[in-house]
Amino acid sequence: MVYSVDVVTSSALSAQTLSQLHERINTWFLAHARDLPWRAADRTGWQVMVSEFMLQQTPVVRVLPVFEAWMDRWPTAADLASVDSGEAVRAWGRLGYPRRALRLHAAAQAIVERHGGEVPQHYDELLALPGVGSYTAAAISVFAFGKRATVIDTNIRRVHARLISGKALPNKSLNAAETRLAEELMPADLETSVVWNAATMELGALICTAKSPKCEACPVQDMCAWVAAGKPEADYVPTGQSWYGTDRQLRGAMMAVLRAAVAPIPYQILKQAGRVDIAIPEELVPAVKKLAALNPEPEQIERCYTGLLKDGLAHEADGFVTL
Repeated sequence: MVYSVDVVTSSALSAQTLSQLHERINTWFLAHARDLPWRAADRTGWQVMVSEFMLQQTPVVRVLPVFEAWMDRWPTAADLASVDSGEAVRAWGRLGYPRRALRLHAAAQAIVERHGGEVPQHYDELLALPGVGSYTAAAISVFAFGKRATVIDTNIRRVHARLISGKALPNKSLNAAETRLAEELMPADLETSVVWNAATMELGALICTAKSPKCEACPVQDMCAWVAAGKPEADYVPTGQSWYGTDRQLRGAMMAVLRAAVAPIPYQILKQAGRVDIAIPEELVPAVKKLAALNPEPEQIERCYTGLLKDGLAHEADGFVTL
């Protein structure tokens, strides 16, 4: 079956075709899904929640060791809520976007205060937690508790764009038409819908990738509008986020120094980006050298240092700074 490149809804699909898509993709998933701890039969709502926070803009391979360390240390929301938020930031390591650790810590405290330490099952209750947006609330309700909700991430959007709309890539940002399409494609049956969310996400992650998709291994290649259209090029070129010389790189280097510290450190170490004439504790030397090697301008140092304080990722008192 061939669909127009301009199709943006599933209205052109018959009930039989939709059923075939659901069956093929779900069957593929059940045979080929990665064995991940947050998918285990005995997974908890907390495990799924932690994984969803960590997986935001971060690949599975980087998340796995940090996730496992967190579960060893904080197997429940109450365990994390009982420690200082700085410990959560320290344990976040090099996952990036460390504010996620602060939000997860705040969510853990809210779960203890509002829900007796148990991650709530329902979308609205999840959405009310700190740091939980619409995607995360839907994902937790589906993947932890088997609820029916429409999960829409980048991988899912890309599968929908190619399979139904014949486009190489989805729009740069999620729009109403893509949301409607995702909702229309959702199976009516509860159990099938839960698998469908996970299956389309996994298909996008492993097969229908942004670069070099493995179309020959796709269970619905013969039904794909993009393949039928001759795999037209995307109407824009994705651009990765810059890193070298950015505030994000400098903030990360400052955070690395703080994570290495076993006690509060003189704030000059960060305020002068490691270029100081004071004794540096031995455990800090590698991180301080990397910070100094960036050789940032004073204005950037001040901006990044102040930003860490403002975001609650660092705390200054009496000339010292700590997580």
